[in-house]
Amino acid sequence: MKSLFYTLFLTCFFQVVSAQKQPNIILLFADDAGYADFGFHGSKVMITPNLDKLAKSGVRFQQGYVTDATCGPSRAGLITGKYQQRFGYGEINVPGYMSENSKFLGDDMGLPLDQVTMADYLKKLGYTNAMYGKWHLGDADRFHPLKRGFDEFYGFRGGARSYFPYKDFKGIHDDNKMERDFGHFEEPDGYVTDVLADRAINFIERHQDKPFFIYLAFNAVHTPMEATPEDLAKFPNLKGKRQEVAAMTLALDRACGNIMDKLKELGLDENTIVVFSNDNGGPTDKNASINLPLSGTKSNHLEGGIRVPYLISWPKVLKKNSTYNFPVSTMDLLPTFYAAGGGNVADLKDVDGVNLIPFVQGKNDERPHETLFWKKETRAVYREGDWKLIRFADRPAELYFVPEDTSELNNLASKYPSRVKDMYKKLYEWELTLERPMWMLKQEFEKYDNDRMDRYRTPEKVQIEMFSKPIKG
Repeated sequence: MKSLFYTLFLTCFFQVVSAQKQPNIILLFADDAGYADFGFHGSKVMITPNLDKLAKSGVRFQQGYVTDATCGPSRAGLITGKYQQRFGYGEINVPGYMSENSKFLGDDMGLPLDQVTMADYLKKLGYTNAMYGKWHLGDADRFHPLKRGFDEFYGFRGGARSYFPYKDFKGIHDDNKMERDFGHFEEPDGYVTDVLADRAINFIERHQDKPFFIYLAFNAVHTPMEATPEDLAKFPNLKGKRQEVAAMTLALDRACGNIMDKLKELGLDENTIVVFSNDNGGPTDKNASINLPLSGTKSNHLEGGIRVPYLISWPKVLKKNSTYNFPVSTMDLLPTFYAAGGGNVADLKDVDGVNLIPFVQGKNDERPHETLFWKKETRAVYREGDWKLIRFADRPAELYFVPEDTSELNNLASKYPSRVKDMYKKLYEWELTLERPMWMLKQEFEKYDNDRMDRYRTPEKVQIEMFSKPIKG
């Protein structure tokens, strides 16, 4: 009996030690932020010291991509580690904006229940999981975060809401109300960006002795444009939406900094993976975000719609203040987190993402992805190595060599017609593997997306509209 007790004691002891070696994981996800609107990307206007510090503590991906140029599908690709079009989540899901002929409408538009989430996988490895902020993966109860692998939730199920507490709920849909766990509607006692960070910090304090995963999906800097007077006062030389987005970005940076400070205070910073990224390119017309030197914006397939800020820090493992140049995707985070937590990526049978750690460490010098795809209705993109083919609904396809033309100003389609034809066919072959969308936006929004793209088609157009002067150089 004594021998059995000793064996059980050793087993439990080593299980605890093993668990403590697993890194904590925090995913900080911004909403509609501009590529250029961070100090680590060269902004001289935005005040982002905490995120700049995070960039210096780890790896900055020079070509970090999302799986879609809009927030709902992008989040579906992120949380499943795969192209969301493979299971019919090809469109954004916004009640009231959808075609009446959609298979699903309203609250029924959500992440299919047969899809395994990032949180599901990490739970199998012993992680305690929390989700804070914007969910936007289905309003119906069956899609709720607590039914998709998360143990704790404070946020809202929909796509946008006020940054201040609602004084009454007249005209407010349930998906825009702040919710604690399941069904407990509880408005924040302050500015939402700060409150979400406070909730995450409280979770860290309560779970510091075992591995945890936090998915903190800020609604900043998505509309409505709302900032505190104190934050607005920090930008007296800016006006209108540009002042508001600067103040909202300052709050976002402060919130991220408070979380990182707590990790350091508790001695968790060295063995915690912290990722910062964004759901799609900034919508310049809506929130005055800027994606320079990239062309385009949210909802289109120019680089400004799909290339995003992308940082990963893990001081115990990854080299500080480094950059990685090959294209990566947010769908890579699921296998990366799973592998870091001790899982065998070979068990992930149905994902398109890859574990980025060996690539970042230089143990694998190949590209994480030889090919990448994006698609919305007829519009689509095929990236093969450094070549990018863009297929439009209302004009001929365009071809760019990305390393020499980040702003996509030099269309090479007429110079390389055979390459265009070959890539066009490969894009079509990929499309044949996809499911039909479960819901669709009204057709009028296709024109809206194209018009927005043309409005911000070149960096020069952005400079003239935002600053009344052309780009230099």
